[in-house]
Amino acid sequence: MAAERTTPVSAPVPVHMIEIERIVAQITYLTGRARQHDRLMATAGLMLDRAAVAILRNIAGSEPVRPGVLAVRLSVEASHVTRQLRGLERDGYVIRVADPDDRRAQRVQLTERGIEAVERIRDASRQGVGVALADWAAEDLAELAGLLRRMAADFVTHAEDPMPVR
Repeated sequence: MAAERTTPVSAPVPVHMIEIERIVAQITYLTGRARQHDRLMATAGLMLDRAAVAILRNIAGSEPVRPGVLAVRLSVEASHVTRQLRGLERDGYVIRVADPDDRRAQRVQLTERGIEAVERIRDASRQGVGVALADWAAEDLAELAGLLRRMAADFVTHAEDPMPVR
């Protein structure tokens, strides 16, 4: 007779955690849709795919960076980043520079065109957020910004923590 498999009983999940997870998933879905990306690119006046935008925004938020570091930050394979960087370099958005810590390695940084593209993307994105939150009071916006900043910092802090086994 085969042994029955049982599912371990897990501790009840607080209602607020259920709601937060659902809302984060919904926002992630809405902002990651191809249609939303197309609207963002139309507003910014650019023709970049989602992967290129993620790479440009990530480089803009740091010093020149090694492609392998970008891959880790974006949780993708290094070959994916390398392929994207070739296109961005060909189109004049990024350049490769020597790594001061290792002569054999290279880092990637934005060109003036890349900086301009990121600013246009950020402006278009802020316009979309502004439209969605136009009716919010300034105090509510300040509180939301603070809570989201704190949440993002905690997510980064715990990104590599092991998940509890159920």
